[in-house]
Amino acid sequence: TIDEMGYAPNRAARSLAGHRSETVALVVSEPSVRLFADPFFAGTTLGITRTLGETRYQLVLVMTQTDADRERIERHLVRGGADGALVVSARADDPLAGHLAEAGIPCVVAGRPPAGAAVGFVDADNVGGACRAVTHLLDAGRRTVGTVAGPADMVPGADRRTGWEHGLLDAGRHPDKALVADGGFTRAGGHAATRALLDRRPDLDGLFVASDLMALGALDGLRAAGRRVPDDVAVVGFDDSELARSADPPLTTVRQPIEQLGGEMARLLIDQLDRGAAPSGVVLRTELVVRRST
Repeated sequence: TIDEMGYAPNRAARSLAGHRSETVALVVSEPSVRLFADPFFAGTTLGITRTLGETRYQLVLVMTQTDADRERIERHLVRGGADGALVVSARADDPLAGHLAEAGIPCVVAGRPPAGAAVGFVDADNVGGACRAVTHLLDAGRRTVGTVAGPADMVPGADRRTGWEHGLLDAGRHPDKALVADGGFTRAGGHAATRALLDRRPDLDGLFVASDLMALGALDGLRAAGRRVPDDVAVVGFDDSELARSADPPLTTVRQPIEQLGGEMARLLIDQLDRGAAPSGVVLRTELVVRRST
């Protein structure tokens, strides 16, 4: 009878009856311009979709740029708009993940979780990776090593800045605030931050940049200032995206397993949704990849 009538189950009705939407929300706290320009988001999303593709869950992209957006999305999720949430690029003071956990909605965040929030997390060893980058620059004979940092209120930005400090301190150097400029994780920001560093410290000869996208901007800024890479200034990025391999010169960078990060986030969330697992965390290794920019 099913074959004769061409019957297909109504997934919406079945989900309502079981109080499950069979969807997972990917919550990104970034403007759309950065979302589609930064390889980190593409790689993370690819890892998430590959893992969810082996399950019954569908992915829904949700973007928040203002407090009003966050509150609206929080209400939607708490009312059953998705069975769980994956939160990427949240600011340190963003309460969304904590509020979702309090409401009993499974949640996994990228980066260190908010203090006291019962949520899962997947992070890369940002501090260790940044420290290795700075050590590499110092071992190559660079004496004045600055950093184009990410925003201090984001976990990767704060941790990679800490790693820069640790690399200098381990070598007996003092981390000078004049050698730090925030590039906002954008190419234009990387350019502007590099020019600001050169204005403050013309003796700059080594630069750790907290993302490959910003590092492209840093290369633009150095070129515009007449500085040769690596002859005058050696540059290290972070991510090991395709941008690093196609840069001119090819970029030495810290590799983080971006697709694996997204896949692990999805796996931890599925463990909570389908197996009732308690929230847990994973920290992924990073490694230095040396190319011609150093």
